[in-house]
Amino acid sequence: MRVINFNAEGIRTAVEAGLFRWLEEQDADVICLQDTRETEDVMEQHFQLDGYFGYFFSGYERESVGGTALYTRHAPKAIIPGLGFPACDETGRYLQADFDKISIASLFVPGHEDNGLENKLRFLEGYSLHLQKQCRKRREFIMTGTWNIAHMKMDVANWREQQEEPGFTPMERAWMDGLFNNMGFTDAYREVDREGGNYSLWTDEAAREQNDGRRVDYQVVTPGMCHRVLNAGMYTGQRFSRHAPVIVDYDWELGFS
Repeated sequence: MRVINFNAEGIRTAVEAGLFRWLEEQDADVICLQDTRETEDVMEQHFQLDGYFGYFFSGYERESVGGTALYTRHAPKAIIPGLGFPACDETGRYLQADFDKISIASLFVPGHEDNGLENKLRFLEGYSLHLQKQCRKRREFIMTGTWNIAHMKMDVANWREQQEEPGFTPMERAWMDGLFNNMGFTDAYREVDREGGNYSLWTDEAAREQNDGRRVDYQVVTPGMCHRVLNAGMYTGQRFSRHAPVIVDYDWELGFS
């Protein structure tokens, strides 16, 4: 099973840059998009992907950012939009598809630019409660998307100068420590690549050329999925937004254990 996640920073611009043409070549089973910046009606009418079931969540208060999408080749048993608290649901930042024995989610954690650190911390607090419930369920989870936190030093270029910068503060990194160390979730990408210098976000084209970036886009999995990670990478061959798509292959078939 191949899962791809990507922060589009506006689906229209990303598609114009060739995103859908690239996705059609990737043989992905599930594609999770973040920050589509379109309503559900517009997504359903204009941004379906051939060969996939498409599901969309834009929230109930439209802003200039937000919106998640999930495309799957296999019909899910259920679709769950939102997490039940305003910091998430107002701008459509979570969309989950339930399959047999596994759930896959598209997640968009607010950045500091989205109403500041306080709003981001409210989101993380609400999401932590959701994750604690997940830990008690007898099923696997793959949570894909933009977490807007670089966890370790190797996830940031020039990390010494970045330690108090938004997205790499001690408070945010401690939250990620809790996610991986206390709750037991795993960073799927790090199962196959433990080296630094590979990032998923650059502030502009000059930073991209110099590889002055951060890794803030993840696929986070439950413990039972750790040994099922086969390959992982980030695609930088084309530029569809400031983010790079994350690609992870798992030893799993939807509908089978």
